[in-house]
Amino acid sequence: MARINLLPWREELREEKKKQFFMTLAGVAIIAAGVVFLVGREVEGMIDHQIARNDYITKEIKVLDQKIKEISELRKKREELLARMKVIQDLQGTRPVIVRVFDEVARSVPDGVFFSSLTLRGNNLAVQGVAESNNRVSSLMRDFDQSEWFQNPNLQAVNKTKAGSGSDFSMTVTQVNPNQPESAKKGATK
Repeated sequence: MARINLLPWREELREEKKKQFFMTLAGVAIIAAGVVFLVGREVEGMIDHQIARNDYITKEIKVLDQKIKEISELRKKREELLARMKVIQDLQGTRPVIVRVFDEVARSVPDGVFFSSLTLRGNNLAVQGVAESNNRVSSLMRDFDQSEWFQNPNLQAVNKTKAGSGSDFSMTVTQVNPNQPESAKKGATK
């Protein structure tokens, strides 16, 4: 007699293939999850690295901004110091000139003339004083005009003193430096 196997072998084969499929599917899913996890970690690492680089650049920019500010302040201080040095050098250079101007003023004053005020603004010397007579004032103007250190004496006012024994006068004169070139003298008189 023929033997018939009534066992559901096809069913078992199908179940076996189904198990293999799910096992393969689970393996692929696990591998895919692992790959996604590893790729995610790598991308996070790259993002963290870029953030760290950006933070470093930001810090360095702040340091450079501070240095730029310091350089700007140093340049400003340098300009101030150079300006001070220029003023000091100008004062040092004109110190003998001032002494010479006062010496010329003393030489130009005739007897009988007394100064009550001398004011030097720029190159203009304003003189106020008292003279015994108008002739003494005229003599003072001639002496200023003949001096190398003065030009353009200009008498502004002459009044009799209250006591009547002399004249109050007010005049201006331009101070020049004979040691300067002619172009500088012309610029000083304008």
